[in-house]
Amino acid sequence: MKSLLVLGSTGSIGKQTLDVVRANAGALRVEGLAANASWRELAEQAREFRPRFVALTDGAAADQIAHELPLGTTLLRGPESVLELCTAASYDTAVHGIVGGAGLGASVAVLKQGRDLALANKESLVMAGAELMELARSNGAAILPVDSELCAIFQCLRGERLDRVRAVHLTASGGPFRDRAIEEIENSTPEDALKHPTWRMGPRITVGSATLMNKAFEVIEVQHLFGVPIDRIHVSIHRQSIVHSMVEFIDGSLIAQMGPPDMRGPLHFCLFHPDRAPSSLVGFQMDLFSRLTFEPVDPRRFPALELGFECARRGGDAGAVLNAADEVAVDAFLGRRASFGEMTRVVGDVLSRRATAKHGISAAIAADRDARAMTRDILTRNGNPTTPR
Repeated sequence: MKSLLVLGSTGSIGKQTLDVVRANAGALRVEGLAANASWRELAEQAREFRPRFVALTDGAAADQIAHELPLGTTLLRGPESVLELCTAASYDTAVHGIVGGAGLGASVAVLKQGRDLALANKESLVMAGAELMELARSNGAAILPVDSELCAIFQCLRGERLDRVRAVHLTASGGPFRDRAIEEIENSTPEDALKHPTWRMGPRITVGSATLMNKAFEVIEVQHLFGVPIDRIHVSIHRQSIVHSMVEFIDGSLIAQMGPPDMRGPLHFCLFHPDRAPSSLVGFQMDLFSRLTFEPVDPRRFPALELGFECARRGGDAGAVLNAADEVAVDAFLGRRASFGEMTRVVGDVLSRRATAKHGISAAIAADRDARAMTRDILTRNGNPTTPR
């Protein structure tokens, strides 16, 4: 039986991970659960799965849950509780679904323990991909990408030599604005941006699908995870979200990983890696696969994508700057303190002010802090960020 940590268990990835555990109760066991402040939901999960540990980073929420946990479950509380969980628990794989740059520390902690990291927190690789890959190598751990596109590439490359790869093709749905007039996108509302046509995800990644910033992040992730040069990374719009990504080889062959848009698919793959296990998840369906289309990305509609390529070329802590600026900008947009179009312009402005890129985890953390402050400053000068529009 494989034992798991579920970091961010009350979020979208965490809940879907627990769906997979329920469907495979004899093969998967939950050792620990971690959340920020959703103590009621965490308590329900703890009563169902009976983990040895739960961690709550919010102190007030930890006070509330203390008397709601089943016998034998230890409560870890406070800002460092997730890191404590990653160090104290005994587990095979940690599913990392915490959102944002704050998740980097947990990625480092898991890999230092030599445990496999099923990574949905793409910010970790964007911020410090080279360092995390080295940590995995030196500690005998594996980074298993949960993102559907990265998981697809991972599967397509199994048993293949990198020098036989001609190109990696990342697919993007294009989000809710793929057909909207460009001049109308500028002032789109959060409600508009959160209406993803094919996937159901958390708010930040859904906004990232609307701007294509999520694909900018994935360009950086592909470079780190697979060692693919950026001139071999291509992005296309694939509206149906059936082909999750493709790898093209030097002989002209293409291998694609396909399936309905359901995050439980890549989660199932990562949880049972390196094996494959039976599941009830849907595979081929004629009506879903009958029409698959691909289109080039319009840079006028999706200017955020180029920022990912720029950061991949710069290397070092450039990705940390990109992620931090985007986190602050997306938060401002969702709080109606910035327009939709303003997000990418502000992130580009922050990047342009960085003359050189530094290397290392500490440099990434410092860049994250500085970029957040710079982004808030730019937003303040653009308008009052404390007053919703």
